[in-house]
Amino acid sequence: MNQRALIASAAASLMSLALVAGPAAAAEKEKCFGIAKAGQNDCASLSGSHSCAGQSKADMDKGEWKYVAKGTCKDMKGLSMDEAKAAVKKS
Repeated sequence: MNQRALIASAAASLMSLALVAGPAAAAEKEKCFGIAKAGQNDCASLSGSHSCAGQSKADMDKGEWKYVAKGTCKDMKGLSMDEAKAAVKKS
């Protein structure tokens, strides 16, 4: 096997591992709202004020979320998506 084929094979193997590991990791996590510190959210705000990670402006904003290990959100005093939507709607 020549060097070019070996490198291509190694790259393909790494890419396939990334594709398999992603869904498995996501299955072990859940979105937890209201626990992220300013600038440490994982993605878009429920209010639509931004659409990217790291853009939250306030600590513990009920519309901001982080991924946490499945089953730990309530222990951190976090909210589910439905609870967060209701809380954001009230404010």
